[in-house]
Amino acid sequence: MHEISRAITLEAQKQGISQLFLKDPLLFSRKLLEGRLMQFKQGKEFKSEFIFYDRGMPDVTAYMDYIGTDYPPFFFNTCHVNRYDVVFLLPPWKAIYQQDNERYESYVEARLIYSFLRKGYEKYGYQIIEVPTGTLEERTDFILTNLKEKK
Repeated sequence: MHEISRAITLEAQKQGISQLFLKDPLLFSRKLLEGRLMQFKQGKEFKSEFIFYDRGMPDVTAYMDYIGTDYPPFFFNTCHVNRYDVVFLLPPWKAIYQQDNERYESYVEARLIYSFLRKGYEKYGYQIIEVPTGTLEERTDFILTNLKEKK
C-alpha cells in the first residue's frame, strides 16, 4: 500500500497550505489515520501471501509525540486494535536520504523522528525488526527471509 501522507500534503498545497502537518497537525494526523485505517481494512481483501504498507497507523501517534501535540484517545485505540502482523523499521540512511516537496525534515530531524517511531511501535507492543542498510536486493531478501521465518 502506498504512502498516503504525500497525497494529503499535495491536496493541502493545492488549497494554498504548504505543510498541513505544520499548520494543523491534528487535522493532518486525523486524515492520515483515517486513510491508513482504510488501507488496513482494504488489505484484508487481498488474496496475497504478503501485504506491505509503506507506513503504519502507529506512525501517526509517533509523529504527534515527536511534536509534543496531544491527540484524542481514538488515535491510540485505533492503533491498538488494528494490528499488523510484522513491523519492519528502516532507519534513516544518510547516503540515500533526500528531502523533497513532501519530506521536508532534515536528516538530523529524521534521525530524531526515527527514535519516536521506534518508541511508538513499542508502545503498542510490537516486536520491531530493523532492516539493515545494503543494496535493494539485500534489503528485500532480509525482509522476505524474516517473513518466511515468521510463518
